[in-house]
Amino acid sequence: MTVGAYDIRVVNELVERESAFVERLFQEVRKLVVGQTGMVERVFMGLLCGGHVLLEGAPGLAKTLTVNTLARALRLDFKRVQFTPDLLPSDVLGTVIYNQQTGAFSNKRGPIFTNLLLADEINRAPAKVQSALLEAMAERHVTIGDETYALPAPFLVLATQNPIEQEGTYNLPEAQLDRFMFKINVGYPTADEELQIMERMGQGLEAERPRIEPVIGPDELAAVRRTMEKIIVEAPVRRYIVDVVVATRDPAAAGMPGLTSFIDFGASPRASIALFQAARAHAFLRRRGYVSPEDVKAVAPDVLRHRIIPSYEAEAEGRTVEQITRQILEHVQVP
Repeated sequence: MTVGAYDIRVVNELVERESAFVERLFQEVRKLVVGQTGMVERVFMGLLCGGHVLLEGAPGLAKTLTVNTLARALRLDFKRVQFTPDLLPSDVLGTVIYNQQTGAFSNKRGPIFTNLLLADEINRAPAKVQSALLEAMAERHVTIGDETYALPAPFLVLATQNPIEQEGTYNLPEAQLDRFMFKINVGYPTADEELQIMERMGQGLEAERPRIEPVIGPDELAAVRRTMEKIIVEAPVRRYIVDVVVATRDPAAAGMPGLTSFIDFGASPRASIALFQAARAHAFLRRRGYVSPEDVKAVAPDVLRHRIIPSYEAEAEGRTVEQITRQILEHVQVP
C-alpha cells in the first residue's frame, strides 16, 4: 500500500498523542528499578505486541522486581511461579478437585490465570511442565479436565533462566523457544548504578519503598495496541524484514556462503512476524508513526537470538549468535 505524506502525518499525530504516557510509565518503574533500561523497554514492548519474553541472566539482576513494578504501574495482575524439578503441570494450569460434601467435581484454576506470569527459572522444570505452557502461550487459553478457559487479556509469560547454573536444568525445546518474542540477555549494572542500588535498597526491610502510581490500565493498553496496528510499515521495510529472516536460513542465497557452516537451523516465519511487530513497538516508543530499517536493526538481535541454532563448527571457532546476527544485518541490503 502506497502511503501519502498526509497519512503519515495523521498517524504520527495519533502515535504522538497515544504514546504520551510512556515516559511517565518509565519514570514510575525507575522509582524502584535502577538501570536495566533495555530490559524494561523490551518487557513493555512484549506487552504492546502480546509477545512473551525470555530473560536470561544471573540471580539478583532485578528481573522479578522489574516485572512486578511494571505490573503495578499498568494495573495488571501479576503472579510468580518458581519452576522446580518436582513441579507438575497442574501446579501451573490448575486441576480438577472433588468436593466430598457435594459429591461433585470442580475445576480449580492455577496461577497461569493472570496478566503477567513470571516463570522463574523455567529450565529447572521437566519437559512436561514446559510443554503445558505451549497451549497457553500460543492460544491464550487453558484446558482443565473437559473445560477450556480463556486467559485474561492481556496475557504475557515472562520466563527467566540462569545461564551459569547448568546442573539440574532441562533445555527448553526449540518449539517453545520459538514462542518467545524476545530473548533478553540481562547484564550486570555499572558501578555507579550498583552504588545507587545499594543506597536505595540497603536500608533494611523496614525502610519505606517508593509508592508506584498506576499510569494506565488494561483498557488503555488495549487502545494503545489498536493504535500501534496503524503504524506504517511500507513495502520496502516489510521486504527487508523478510530478507533478514530468510538470510538466517539460507545465508548462501543472501550472498554470505561463509555463514552456511555456522548455522544449523535458521529462524522460522514466526520470527518475521515477531520482527514486524517488535519494529512497530520500537517506533511507537520513539513516538513515530512509521517503521524505519533502524527500528528493525534495533530489535533484530533480541528477536533472533534464540531462533538461530549455531553449529558445532561455530562453537568451535567461538562464533556467537550475536556475531552471526550482526553480520547478517550488515550484509542484507537496507532499503
